Amino acid sequence: MEPRPDYPRPNLRRSRWVNLNGEWEFGTGEKASFDRRIIVPFCPESELSGIAELPGDVVWYRRRFDAPAGDRLVLHFGAVDYRATVWVNDVEVARHEGGHTPFSADLTSVSRARNNTLVVRAEDPLSDKTIPRGKQYWKENPEGIFYTPTTGIWQTVWLEPLPARHIEGLRLRPDLAAGAVDFELAGEGRAEVVARLDHQIVGRWSGPAGHGRIKLEQVVPWHPDSPRLYELEARLLDQDGRVTDHVDGYFGLRTIETRDGRFWLNGERFVQRLVLDQGYFPGGLLTSPSDDMLRRDIELAQALGFNGARKHQKVEDPRWLYWADKLGFLVWSEMPSFHQHSPEAERRLAAEWTEVVRRDRDHPSVVTWVVANESFGLGEVDPSVRSSFLVRLYTLTRDLDGTRPVVSNDGWEHALTDLCTIHDYSPPDVVARRYRTVDLALEQAADRPPAYDPGYAYRGEPMMVTEFGGLRISGPAGWGWLEAADDDEFLELYRGLIDALMDPGPVEGFCYTQLTDVQQEQNGLLTFDRVPKLDPGLLRPITQTPKRPWSDARP
Repeated sequence: MEPRPDYPRPNLRRSRWVNLNGEWEFGTGEKASFDRRIIVPFCPESELSGIAELPGDVVWYRRRFDAPAGDRLVLHFGAVDYRATVWVNDVEVARHEGGHTPFSADLTSVSRARNNTLVVRAEDPLSDKTIPRGKQYWKENPEGIFYTPTTGIWQTVWLEPLPARHIEGLRLRPDLAAGAVDFELAGEGRAEVVARLDHQIVGRWSGPAGHGRIKLEQVVPWHPDSPRLYELEARLLDQDGRVTDHVDGYFGLRTIETRDGRFWLNGERFVQRLVLDQGYFPGGLLTSPSDDMLRRDIELAQALGFNGARKHQKVEDPRWLYWADKLGFLVWSEMPSFHQHSPEAERRLAAEWTEVVRRDRDHPSVVTWVVANESFGLGEVDPSVRSSFLVRLYTLTRDLDGTRPVVSNDGWEHALTDLCTIHDYSPPDVVARRYRTVDLALEQAADRPPAYDPGYAYRGEPMMVTEFGGLRISGPAGWGWLEAADDDEFLELYRGLIDALMDPGPVEGFCYTQLTDVQQEQNGLLTFDRVPKLDPGLLRPITQTPKRPWSDARP
């Protein structure tokens, strides 16, 4: 059976495509060799790849393909970690740097109808900590909060045949207040765009390709309790009115604000009850074995009472974002950090983060951008250097997408930020005392760095505790942040933590650590194989404990 057969770009779909996942020739080392077999899109470190070992810093892939009929042919890679060079029929067609973002190559001039040879070289130096690598460890064996690395191809590879005149891109800007959707359709010629709700046409537009606006006959907000999505169909026409290209997409209408110390969704105060999700999967590591597992992760989180996730130190597969859109699950999108600072590290991260935001900014489920975490890679630099870089990332993100809040450094040592986020693995009694007032919450304790870098201070932004808990039932292997002797004590500690944050005080939401166990870190609400450790029916009402009223004189 073909692995990961699902369409890889769910918000811009065409009916014709060729999946190149499956068995490829594979080799390692500086010199090209293809003496093994690997199952793409699973990285060689994973069991599902058929290799399950660290491959070294350079890996090679090769396979043959026949070209589907079309005027043009484009090759797409979902993600290759970290530097990729691609040849088709001995002609270099692409180079890309960045382990978490997609890239493409036009093969029209180099491909033939039959028996094309595709070769990929991927370089991911394990010891280079200036590469944005998130939780991928730079040593041979995972330990602490770091896990098995990923090398090479880890998302779907696919071919897309195109007509000579085709839609080159579609950017959507839903406008809930106006009951409309603005769009940018890249291409040449006349275009038609139709919006549907529940398969019924609710708006249409036609005109030269470029900017357009559709006024919607029915205005229905997207919300976690009612994740209504509009379908969008775009067609490009020739001079005789014949359709030359056709794509399908979707959008949701919703607004996000951070003001008055609160988070507002569609104009209403909203308490975010998030869970930390690191996106590691049994058998596949960073790559989910199936689309069903991506969906199931969200459904399990919802069954536990959470309305969203902070996808921690990983840029997740677009299929997961599709299910978040579809199921009504809020997403904090976070850039994987480098772990050693340099000007080149800054350049790499900013360039890749730009690609992340451009890829994912049309998803209604994405409600917050997180550019850094706990000063990873920035802890040993001068605070002025750190805050300068964080402000540049903040400004870059707001320029790319001004509709969502940006967190400058999740956990502590914030610079310019739209949310004040704090990490705190203290037991319930400490949490209960610490978050009764803004001053207490911001007070620098001996067990954590300051909330803000020098020169920056709290300005009344919403406050959230975005890592806490990490509960684990005591056992012989693994570790957690807090230990419980048995199920009953686990529930008591969990209830105490949630109650402490939902009691009167400035905290407007939380992110609990964590959804699943990950290798040696055994503090998930689910096992690594996605089995709940406690009855979700017992955890769900605790997770959804209402926020008690609170007022404070601070702005």
